Amino acid sequence: MAYAETVRALGDRPTSEAAVVLFDGLAKERPCPGSTMVTTANGGISGLVRTLAVELAPRRVNAIHPGVVADSPKWIDVPDHPHVPRTPIGRPVTTAEAVDATEFLLRDTGVNAQDLFVDGGLRVTWRPS
Repeated sequence: MAYAETVRALGDRPTSEAAVVLFDGLAKERPCPGSTMVTTANGGISGLVRTLAVELAPRRVNAIHPGVVADSPKWIDVPDHPHVPRTPIGRPVTTAEAVDATEFLLRDTGVNAQDLFVDGGLRVTWRPS
């Protein structure tokens, strides 16, 4: 897995104040037909975060799991976004919100070995159509 190899290659270079944030998506929580490989990879990130947090201590390791990011290249030109009615906040999240969550995980030294979902609540309501 590329994430594990990248973090391993850093060796002892990161200081004890350093933090790692890994990214994946919601397929781990909400698989759909055809998502087997993505769902499996996403599920592995959560396990990787927990084990790396122990192995790299005192460095911190967390993960961001964004939902549908409205202004991403995949979704920016989609009219009448299909997930809007399923999202409790009434809209998909934005890149700025995912960036803000990433900065939080990098900045807050009390957060470690966590999966942070930035999905506007889509994870708890979304069902494949």
